[in-house]
Amino acid sequence: MRLVQVMIPAGKRAAVIDALDEEGIDYVVTDETSGREFTAVVTFPLPTAAVEPVLDRLRDAGIDERTYTVIVSAETVISRRFEQLEESYAEQSDRSEDRIAREELQTKAENLVSGTGTYVLMTVVSAVIATAGLLLDSPATVVGSMVIAPLIGPAMSAAVGTVVDDDELFRKGIRLQALGVGLAVAAAAVFAAGLRTLNLVPPGMDPLALAEVSERLAPNVLALAVAIGAGIAGIVSLITGVSSALVGVMIAVALIPPAAAVGIGIAFNIPRLAIGAGVLVLVNVLSINLAALVMLWYEGYRPDSWFRQAEAKSALIKRATVLVAAIALLSVFLGGVTYDAYAAATTEEQVRTAVGEELERAEAQLDLLDLELHRTGTVPPLELERVTVTVGAEPGGTVSGLADRLDQRIEAATGTSVTVEVRIVAVERAT
Repeated sequence: MRLVQVMIPAGKRAAVIDALDEEGIDYVVTDETSGREFTAVVTFPLPTAAVEPVLDRLRDAGIDERTYTVIVSAETVISRRFEQLEESYAEQSDRSEDRIAREELQTKAENLVSGTGTYVLMTVVSAVIATAGLLLDSPATVVGSMVIAPLIGPAMSAAVGTVVDDDELFRKGIRLQALGVGLAVAAAAVFAAGLRTLNLVPPGMDPLALAEVSERLAPNVLALAVAIGAGIAGIVSLITGVSSALVGVMIAVALIPPAAAVGIGIAFNIPRLAIGAGVLVLVNVLSINLAALVMLWYEGYRPDSWFRQAEAKSALIKRATVLVAAIALLSVFLGGVTYDAYAAATTEEQVRTAVGEELERAEAQLDLLDLELHRTGTVPPLELERVTVTVGAEPGGTVSGLADRLDQRIEAATGTSVTVEVRIVAVERAT
């Protein structure tokens, strides 16, 4: 529920009151005595979903965007006419009953963007904590970094600025998103490089051996689902007036850890980590913005004047087209990684089956202890180059020619020429 207070311009009092009467709205009119161009102040309660259509009706009656208007939340309204009004809008409107007005949406989007100083500080701190969490291989620490990341505001502001034709809000959202991602990567790189220089991480440490880092090395198309879901959730939280704190964590999930992984890749001189995580960051940023744009337009948000609606629609189409094209281009990489993961799993299963069948045919009792597939290449799918098989055999067991037999089996199963290495480990069994 909302309580709306509107200043009535001179000569528009009768038209405004008639409009409220026709809508069946309870109101209070107070004379305005400041001597300005306004003659009265009208105050009335409304269901949340009724605010935007009623304000549009009042604009038709002579209330323009320069008129002083205040909209605040109301805890309780006791009125039979209000209940009827609420039921009427619930039946007639195809919008959600929690959907806030365009004016509220724009204000909430502006309020989500913190001051530049605070934004910079919180982004840097979040990126540093995420970098520490990745290098510690600590999921809890990584999650903690997301809680304080202030990234939801710029993403939502850019989308809202587009649909309501507020170029200043749009540019501010885009500028802060670029600043936030750049700061996160830079802070992570500087922090990780400092850890290496001061020997605060084990010498020779391989970040790719850490599960939290390797997750961001080769992102697949499922990353799109995460980012699109985050964008939709962010807009839903905004238009329903629900707290956006938890949704902000979801958006940070898609941006802060990958950005920290890019910084680690730069600091540890691992180009494929920096590139893989960098693609993930870009895809997530673009997908969040696209999902937010489409969701807002689907919910029916438009500029308040019809001639600005055409401009907003044109801007939305152009920006959405750019986003879709960029996402499609980057998705080629994601699709390649996804296919490579599928091909690797299929090949490993084929090799494992071939090795198992050959070991079962051996005269001596042989056990498969370990199987390593070494693949080579820079562009997915990578090619199988070498297979290392670790076999457990009893002392004195016959293993002569095993490597050649396994080589023939594996090449027949995979259809590729590979190098096969066999390592024999003596196994003694208790009788």
